[in-house]
Amino acid sequence: MKSEDLYLSMCEPDNANHLWRYSPWKKVHPTGKVREIPTNYLHPEMKLSLLDGSEAPDNFSVTKEDSPSKTNNFSDPVSMSFIESVCRDSEFTLKVKNNTVLEQPIILRIDSGLSKSAVNLSIEVGRHCEFELITLIEGEPDWFGLLRKGNIGEGSIINDVVVGQMKRGTLLRVDAINIGKDSQVRAGSISSGSDRTKADLRYMMDKDGSNLRVLGSILSAEKMYIDHHIEIYHDAPETYSRLDWHSACGGKSRTIGTGMLRVSNGSKGADAGQLFHNLLLSDKAEADSIPELEVSENDVVGCGHGTANGPIDEEQLFYLEARGFSPDEAKDSLIAAFLNSTLSEMGSDALHHWLAENLQDELKTLTT
Repeated sequence: MKSEDLYLSMCEPDNANHLWRYSPWKKVHPTGKVREIPTNYLHPEMKLSLLDGSEAPDNFSVTKEDSPSKTNNFSDPVSMSFIESVCRDSEFTLKVKNNTVLEQPIILRIDSGLSKSAVNLSIEVGRHCEFELITLIEGEPDWFGLLRKGNIGEGSIINDVVVGQMKRGTLLRVDAINIGKDSQVRAGSISSGSDRTKADLRYMMDKDGSNLRVLGSILSAEKMYIDHHIEIYHDAPETYSRLDWHSACGGKSRTIGTGMLRVSNGSKGADAGQLFHNLLLSDKAEADSIPELEVSENDVVGCGHGTANGPIDEEQLFYLEARGFSPDEAKDSLIAAFLNSTLSEMGSDALHHWLAENLQDELKTLTT
């Protein structure tokens, strides 16, 4: 069935579903008319390079085509089919050849433009690769849709970080990633822009020995509304996952984080855990975290979840001020340390340094 026909065949999503409870589909849809599929959306400008700006090696390529990815039955059909429908002329595939090893991070810059645009990006990583990928979303569109689907090859070690830095508008992001046997993936998300963000991030581990860490550093200020939903599927023995999500909320902003860890029957030796931390920087800021577990296998290493909300610790502020920090400097340092606890785990020192430098301006908006 074509994506357009599939989308139009479905009813509007029920708000009882955690995915749409806090961000109803009508508010995320670019026109608010949920039976409408807009046409003539632009495709964004994309550029792939090494982090220093030099040309990406031949082992990496971005071509204008939709790669036939592994069958996906674990993602939300509404948002996925909608983005596929508006991306008729904006289907790309990022391919990485087998045995590709790279020390310097690769960066894919996506300029979402000034109006409405979307891209359907398939990511196909070969076997036994080792590299870091940054996907940087920039621009000032009214609405931008990003679908990232794909496969991580057997035995690969990948740090995959998505940075959302749109200056305004709505960002709808959908990830559907299959993780191969004995692969190790760190999936980092940094959100520091756009008026409204709705992200549905899903990872399937249906091969033995898959290892996944999902990390979030979320910065919300002014009247931003940032909603992330993360699902991790343990569908094979000896799989490991950790979800660690940190959100700093200032102004009148609101952040939502919903996590679901699913361990299917037969996934012996699975080890899953999730933890949400929210730092409230204003009396008018809001943060909601809903961690969930669905475990159908008894023979597991462990499955756990937790969440914590609170303002900046006054004792820590006092400690820093007693050692010469001004009140603003002390506050800035504690916010940076809070976000850095997940930021520093997303990859190498080179990647961490770039991320930290890139987020300096956004950090200032939280502390002013």
